[in-house]
Amino acid sequence: MKLIRTELPGVLLAEPAVFADDRGWFMESFSQPRWEAALAELGEPLPPAFVQDNHSMSRAGVLRGLHYQLPPHAQGKLVRVVQGAAFDVAVDIRRGSPHFGRWFGAELTAANRRQMWIPPGFAHAFLALADDTHFLYKTTDVYARECERSIRWDDPAIGVAWPLPPGMAAPLVAPKDAAAPPLSGAELP
Repeated sequence: MKLIRTELPGVLLAEPAVFADDRGWFMESFSQPRWEAALAELGEPLPPAFVQDNHSMSRAGVLRGLHYQLPPHAQGKLVRVVQGAAFDVAVDIRRGSPHFGRWFGAELTAANRRQMWIPPGFAHAFLALADDTHFLYKTTDVYARECERSIRWDDPAIGVAWPLPPGMAAPLVAPKDAAAPPLSGAELP
């Protein structure tokens, strides 16, 4: 596993080692010892252990987020796409951070096999770029409804440049995401 720093300190891209031949390919999608070694090599702190795995499926144009959880159930997420493609986004929502309100996005696909690490203190969202996109999340804390919060996906103060599919004026969002407050009105960690 190779970890790559992004423009947002703490948010990382992970590229697994893929072993391919004429039969197909093999990769280790996660190894705790390799994860720890790769983080140590970059001088990144070791997050809490992963305690929950989630799997969602979305059609093209579905946007999920910007989601996060407040303490005591703040979550770090290691995410990847195993079928289809998604534009994945992390937003720094840590009060006092020099990067507060900044975002980073990357395309995660079944073909590129990249993963993104989003530490606690960041909101997370993704836009499905293909039908039948399967998105997997490893989280460092369990889902806790009372701690769940959202920020409006199109908040101009954040300014995420969502790559909407051709002919689509707006993404498909859940009612709770459509009603989410802007960053300026959100309850933050």
